[in-house]
Amino acid sequence: MSDPVRIANCSGFYGDRLSAAREMVEGGPIDFLTGDWLAELTMLILWKGLQRDASRGWAHTFLTQMEEVLGTCVDRGIKVVTNAGGLNPAGLADQVRALSERLGLAVSVAHVEGDDLLPRMGELSDAGHSLFHLDTGQPLTEASGEVVSANAYLGGWPIVEALAGGAQVVICPRITDASLVVGPAAWHHGWSPTDWDRLAGAVVAGHIIECGPQVTGGNYAFFTEVAGLEHPGFPIAEVAEDGSSVITKHPGTGGEVSVGTVTAQLLYEIGGHHYPNTDVVARFDTVAVTQEAPDRVRVSGTRGLLAPAEVKVCLNLLGGWRNSMTFVLTGLDIEEKAALTLRSLEEALGGADRFAEFDVQLIRTDKADAPLNAEATAQLRVTVKDADRERVGRGFSSAATGLALACYPGLHLTAPPSSGTVYGVYWPALVPAHSVVPSVVHADGRRVEVPHTAYLAATDPSVVDSAADASLAPGATVAPDIVRPAGTARRAGTGPLAAAGTATAAIAAGPTRHLPLGTIIGARSGDKGGNANVGLWARTDEAWAWLDAFLTIGGFRVLMPEADDLEVQRHSFPNLRALNFVVVGLLGEGVASSTRPDPQAKGLGEYLRSRSVPIPAGLVPTNPEE
Repeated sequence: MSDPVRIANCSGFYGDRLSAAREMVEGGPIDFLTGDWLAELTMLILWKGLQRDASRGWAHTFLTQMEEVLGTCVDRGIKVVTNAGGLNPAGLADQVRALSERLGLAVSVAHVEGDDLLPRMGELSDAGHSLFHLDTGQPLTEASGEVVSANAYLGGWPIVEALAGGAQVVICPRITDASLVVGPAAWHHGWSPTDWDRLAGAVVAGHIIECGPQVTGGNYAFFTEVAGLEHPGFPIAEVAEDGSSVITKHPGTGGEVSVGTVTAQLLYEIGGHHYPNTDVVARFDTVAVTQEAPDRVRVSGTRGLLAPAEVKVCLNLLGGWRNSMTFVLTGLDIEEKAALTLRSLEEALGGADRFAEFDVQLIRTDKADAPLNAEATAQLRVTVKDADRERVGRGFSSAATGLALACYPGLHLTAPPSSGTVYGVYWPALVPAHSVVPSVVHADGRRVEVPHTAYLAATDPSVVDSAADASLAPGATVAPDIVRPAGTARRAGTGPLAAAGTATAAIAAGPTRHLPLGTIIGARSGDKGGNANVGLWARTDEAWAWLDAFLTIGGFRVLMPEADDLEVQRHSFPNLRALNFVVVGLLGEGVASSTRPDPQAKGLGEYLRSRSVPIPAGLVPTNPEE
């Protein structure tokens, strides 16, 4: 049996802490250095960079980090696997080779290709692939705007091929975030493409560490209990031969690795019990999380389903142009001041209907009789969108500025007039796995295709019959609770919060106290395209029993009225003492298009934790904040 492989993360997004790579390489023993740069929004950012310079399209911060650590990685035998290649992995691979030559190093660099489907859009259409939007069901032919990027999510086996060919650095394009762990673990342990449970365990480990310090205390609901958050350490997954892992960090670094921080990250940007990855479907309803020692959390028991027959594709379309102006309103008569502003602005612009979208948000941050001037202010944010760049440009923003001396008392804006900016529309879709053929370009120039084949096991009865658990059969699923917008059918048991009295008698009996939900419940939220998810978890069995019975979909809608006109899905994870809610369409057409002040729903979980609810007195800790 092979020893666990130590896989370290040094980036959770394009713009993460530059010193993290050096900290991970120098802070203790690791076998692999990985990092994630490619959020959905990043693909659009890289496309914009590629338009300015055809040699770019990759994450330049990765190259900055490599300049600091590449020599040490070579000396210590640390291999590097990254998705920083973005839209131009060959270009970044050339940059790493040039860097190694400049540093006087001999480094074998391979890169992965095959994710870019943009040149094949016509071919896919001719073959009958409509690229239906995963959330709306709309075919791509009905979308407006030019498709500027279309990248399939590759799996971990191209990484295995690159490592088997002797690569010390593997530059990947749009692969799944978890594949940065799946590939190294599968290569190190010699797994096969049908080792479903082992692969699923690696997917879970990859999901846990992909966002860097979010699993060591960053963005943690109970952050006041965590020491050293001024500079939390980045995480390490020690992946064992059976697919289980220990999540940890280097000794002496800030933050913590606990059941709570790991649970929070497990709930980040997921849907239901089944988490599809290109190489396997991981069953999050089977994951067990236990504290093994300080800053060491064991993640085990994960079961896997057969690899999907389709792979996800991330498309970005040019949605048009947008511009925003924000008016500051102070003191009395906030509603009247906002109404006058809108009437005046529409008059100056020739009507709001001149724009494809005219979005208005009055953000009431003002307090009555505020002790400070700033605390007496609200904001009126007006955003316009249109296909015409000029229409949303200086004409709009100058019209807003022109009201400065001719509208409500105290008028001022947060920024001067500006030009419009282009925005993208995120479009998730699926294509057959066999239509995406990744290839590895080795250091010596050899090109080796690594086609998806694991999904074919779904048609092999011997593979299906060998599953120890009948629930692992293809298509097995656990249906979520779903409530669609008002006027559609609702599932039984999803009544309003006031009627959510179905907790066990032992918990429901006795007095309650109206306190913020976050007094006893943690949360983590995020975005997946136009959808928002918020996971909520309890820290004791008693609190979990109350949460599961209390927070129905109806109860969720009461706490979050913005979801009234949207589909809401509810998924229960007793193994994690957690619930996950998905609000379909809350973020519109994705982060680049959303007009919400929090376009990635990062603060949604903390908002819900701030809502006052009746908590059984027996669950309330001693002297909670009132």
